[in-house]
Amino acid sequence: MKALIIGLGSIAKKHISVLQKNFPNIELHALRSNKDAQSLPGIKNYFSYEEIDFTPSFIVICGPTHQHTDVIKNCLRFNCPLFIEKPLSHQLNELTELETLLNQKSIRTYVACNLRFLNCLQFVHDHLKKQKIKVNEVNIYCGSDLSKWRKDADYRHSYSAHADQGGGVHLDLIHELDYTYWLFGSPEKTQRTLKKNSDLEIDSFDYANYLLEYNSFCVNIVLNYYRADAKRCLEIVLENETLYVDLLKNEVRSLTNGKLLFSSDQTILDTYTDQMNYFISKLNETKPYMNAFPEARDILKICIN
Repeated sequence: MKALIIGLGSIAKKHISVLQKNFPNIELHALRSNKDAQSLPGIKNYFSYEEIDFTPSFIVICGPTHQHTDVIKNCLRFNCPLFIEKPLSHQLNELTELETLLNQKSIRTYVACNLRFLNCLQFVHDHLKKQKIKVNEVNIYCGSDLSKWRKDADYRHSYSAHADQGGGVHLDLIHELDYTYWLFGSPEKTQRTLKKNSDLEIDSFDYANYLLEYNSFCVNIVLNYYRADAKRCLEIVLENETLYVDLLKNEVRSLTNGKLLFSSDQTILDTYTDQMNYFISKLNETKPYMNAFPEARDILKICIN
């Protein structure tokens, strides 16, 4: 099995670590933009698409969000499955054309949103599906301090800080929109507020608020880049009970009676392993991946349209 990695930032290194640990016989290759870039152990570097002299089993696209569309177009030549780091893009133009090109070549895609593999969210997904419980209201919150996200790196130089590179809390934390779509489907109506509120030295949005209207309930989502005490949670108000999901603790509680309904020792890093195992296990199938291009495009529309 041979994998081509495009983009070798922090998220790519997480995927590479998973691949090297769990698939020791895999051949890893990387397309680099800078010939002076530091080489990574066990990875062969290329510096142009024309240099690539093998057929990848799959491609992992982890470059800057604003380059995703061009990268995907260049990867069409390889006719292999594409693992695309979220979000799909930072804009909607060209996506219709790109989807047509992917369909013409029957190229399967998966847009990586690893929180779908977080145990507490999987518990909620299965619980709601099995019990068929009526939902009355949903509240989602995710806030943390962007300046502390990347150890030993100046946040002002990250793509997150720059709107033209696909930065902004609404795109960085599209996970919350993604798992909302995964749990409840497509909303009937959407309202959004995107703002710059804090003193962070960035030109991208640091606050986002979404109100998603469904047939019998609404989902309120608040995201920010500036909360000193990180919080990531989901609250589902049911007819006779309120579920509280703490994503940082990976647990689910009933706020109605205080009972712990589910907990897991799984870490966020573990979800990258589960996600990659899912992707590779279905490499040779013809059935579409979950969160393939069309679904990720629809979620992106909710995010920015």
